[in-house]
Amino acid sequence: MPEEEIRTGKETVLFICSFNSVRSQIAEGLLRARCGDRYEIFSAGIAPAGLNPNAVTVMKEIGIDISRQRGKSLNSFTGRTFTYVITLCDHARLALAGSLPAGLYVNHRAFTSPSELRRNKADLLADYRTLRDDINAWLTELFPDCPDNKVGNRGDNLQVGNNAGRKI
Repeated sequence: MPEEEIRTGKETVLFICSFNSVRSQIAEGLLRARCGDRYEIFSAGIAPAGLNPNAVTVMKEIGIDISRQRGKSLNSFTGRTFTYVITLCDHARLALAGSLPAGLYVNHRAFTSPSELRRNKADLLADYRTLRDDINAWLTELFPDCPDNKVGNRGDNLQVGNNAGRKI
């Protein structure tokens, strides 16, 4: 049993992406809002950067405040074992091939991070909303025991996937 489970009695989830600024932070916030009472949820990056303000904005639109989350290095979890280790971009999966943190279940899904090169702020935020909604739908498939009824549905595009069996 992973050390964290022994301390909290909860299964542990680690989301990993390149910079721990957007995708993994959104996934951490969504799953914590849905099922923080059942899972201990973490996120990390290969080369962590600061929390992206657009990620904070689109999460706040659906009633989830991730502004206190911080970018963390994967190195801060060295030696830890997790129940679920989930990579959210191809860069993280390829960079960590053979050296992912230990996990009972390992899964991967490549989500494209929104481009910061857009000139129009409205279009950029729409891309962040799409990313948030895509991650939310995927989490519904991965964690069917965590329905999204705790996630505030105030986003423009929030779509909920079906309650399929766990794909991990």
